[in-house]
Amino acid sequence: MTMNDLAPHLLRTLYALQGEGAIVTLETLTAALEVRRADVRRAVTALHREGYLDALRMRLTLRGLALGAAFTAAPPRPLRRPSLRAVKAA
Repeated sequence: MTMNDLAPHLLRTLYALQGEGAIVTLETLTAALEVRRADVRRAVTALHREGYLDALRMRLTLRGLALGAAFTAAPPRPLRRPSLRAVKAA
């Protein structure tokens, strides 16, 4: 999984949680996305550096909010590819 795969899901999840007024932590995002904590932390750091997220407050910036809304309208690619076993079984 690359940052390009995880970032849309992270922005979309943060947009939804921020819209509900929920308190977002690293654990919240890890549980919501079902991804390793290290991957979420790396993605949060990268999005913070690029100006899409305020990592200290775990809130989207205006740019991040716009992207999160866009990703909500059109679902992003799946985080994981289907396993070869699942494809053969179907």
